[in-house]
Amino acid sequence: MMRNLVGIGLLLLFAAGSTLAQPYPSRPVRLIAAQSAGSSLDTIVRIVTPKLSEMLGQQIVIDNRGGAGGIIGIELAARASADGYTLLVGGPSSMILSRFTYSKLAFDTTRDFDPVSMIVNAESVMVVHPGMPVKSVQEFIALARAKPRTLNMGSAGIGASSHLAGIMFVNLSGIETVHVPYKGGGPMATAVVAGEAQWAISPAAALMGHIKAGRLKALAISSASRSPLMPDLPTIAEAGVPGYEYTSWNSIFVPKGTPRAIIAKLHATTQKVLVEPDVKQHFANQGLSPLGSASPEAFGKFFRADFARMEKLVKVAGLKPE
Repeated sequence: MMRNLVGIGLLLLFAAGSTLAQPYPSRPVRLIAAQSAGSSLDTIVRIVTPKLSEMLGQQIVIDNRGGAGGIIGIELAARASADGYTLLVGGPSSMILSRFTYSKLAFDTTRDFDPVSMIVNAESVMVVHPGMPVKSVQEFIALARAKPRTLNMGSAGIGASSHLAGIMFVNLSGIETVHVPYKGGGPMATAVVAGEAQWAISPAAALMGHIKAGRLKALAISSASRSPLMPDLPTIAEAGVPGYEYTSWNSIFVPKGTPRAIIAKLHATTQKVLVEPDVKQHFANQGLSPLGSASPEAFGKFFRADFARMEKLVKVAGLKPE
């Protein structure tokens, strides 16, 4: 009897050891995208995921969790096991701005997540409904001043990048418009196309398809200098709002405590994906350039520094916790 028990124990130990020895990943990986389908983040995730799945040798299942400025998806990821089988892709709106726009959160992004890598650093584009009688930022400002609080500004939700970018524009240009938050970048873009909202400043990936099809009219870009991917678009600053600058990013995170070896593998694989010619071309089609990170530690340093930058922007925009 004792020999049988010992034998069973050895078999169980062997089985456990075999399981632990399996190379990562040995089963499908869930990737939580903290925005709705059709958003700029969703577009970016769907460019990267097929090649990432191929290189890791396992399917990556995208789980879109939009709403509440991305905090629904982040809270879900924060509660997940730190085993490398749950990834989170977020941007400053969800990973940083939520701290300043929501008074009660069930997570702390600096405490509950480990950074892996940046994916892209993205400019935003100022767009208007094509029926708007304006062809420039200056003409838009003149119209908004002539008709205060009659134009609706669309955003992807309270605390979203498009919210902050738009409020900064309103404050710096001295106009008055009505903020209309939607449940993600996709619904926001659809609202401007339909004329329900008349203007927005949003990451290019959520808007490029509509711009190319003529369903939206692009007036300017949000970065400090013109984009080589959209060289004909002036910056908002040079188009009439001195001092305006706003850029965003999307990056990969994992729950805090994920093994360093897994983080290192995810980081290295992501860097390989971002230099693939077809991935770079897909990004270019959306007006974006892929931008990786030298190391998880380097991205972590950038992430912490961006907290300070965003806090200053929040003060300029006058956003308050709700």
